[in-house]
Amino acid sequence: MPPLARVTIHASQFPQNVRRDLLESLRTRQVNHKFHYDSVKQTGQWLALHQAFSPSRTDPDCAAAYDRSFAAAASRLRSRRVHVIGLGCGGGQKDTRLLKMLQAADRTAFYTPSDVSTAMVLVAQQAAGAVIPWEHCSPLVCDLGSMDDLPAALGALPVDNATRVITFFGMIPNFEPQVIMPKLAALLRPMDLLLFSANLAPGADYATGVQSILPLYDNALTREWLMTFLLDLGVASGDGDLSFCVEDDPAGNGLKRVAAYFCFLRSRAIHVDDDCLEFRPGERIRLFFSYRHTPELVRAMLGRHGIEVHGQWLAASGQEGVFLAGR
Repeated sequence: MPPLARVTIHASQFPQNVRRDLLESLRTRQVNHKFHYDSVKQTGQWLALHQAFSPSRTDPDCAAAYDRSFAAAASRLRSRRVHVIGLGCGGGQKDTRLLKMLQAADRTAFYTPSDVSTAMVLVAQQAAGAVIPWEHCSPLVCDLGSMDDLPAALGALPVDNATRVITFFGMIPNFEPQVIMPKLAALLRPMDLLLFSANLAPGADYATGVQSILPLYDNALTREWLMTFLLDLGVASGDGDLSFCVEDDPAGNGLKRVAAYFCFLRSRAIHVDDDCLEFRPGERIRLFFSYRHTPELVRAMLGRHGIEVHGQWLAASGQEGVFLAGR
């Protein structure tokens, strides 16, 4: 690995904007998910729980579903040059498997790992660097939720005359659909391919399926990861209780999600520079949510935004699915 890495950082992750978003999270009592990936420590915690609980890491059939989707995407490509754009790249393991498959098919692959965390994009870049030349990686740090110029930001990257494959793995659970879907639709060009994964509710009954996966969230590793945000702000673990529940989407679209709330049992003041935010006993702050879908809900959601599903690959467990789509 070279001693230097060049990373592009979008204004959405400039310090003054991160501070604004942090204050908004505390004032509204609804934490922007990006603050759970802010530090090297949090990145390590997330990677550890992903390794322990993600079906793509623990279930060989789920991993195979991703590989089948990669092969299907590769078979639709006509260009010899392919630009893989990993939106919310995480550690880049899935993207790297796709890159390896493209390289094996004698295609020239380029990669843009994109995430809110600088540490995360560097981890993904390092993973990809074992498969493609280091100079073919162009990492981008940005906040998909707050930026309004994603097409321009990606268009400015130093990759020309390449077909784009956009991956959106494990991201849709942590965004309100009405926020992220218009941005994703605006990004897709007619020749682009979209590889999109969703956490699913297993079984025939949607509500029962969502309840059944609560242990994947209500566990020690996830609790430690989520609590780091509050602990780093000066909250003591004894200041309240962290609990998980299943709730209906407030937008009234029929979706359900797992949510994590910290309820304060005693008063606590949180200071962000010169700002002070007071939390009183009985007040709750939502630390996290994760939507669960069904294949039918995913296809309907994409279709409402002019995105057509070309194929789907579901894990036998029914907990995760990968969808290949495009305009």
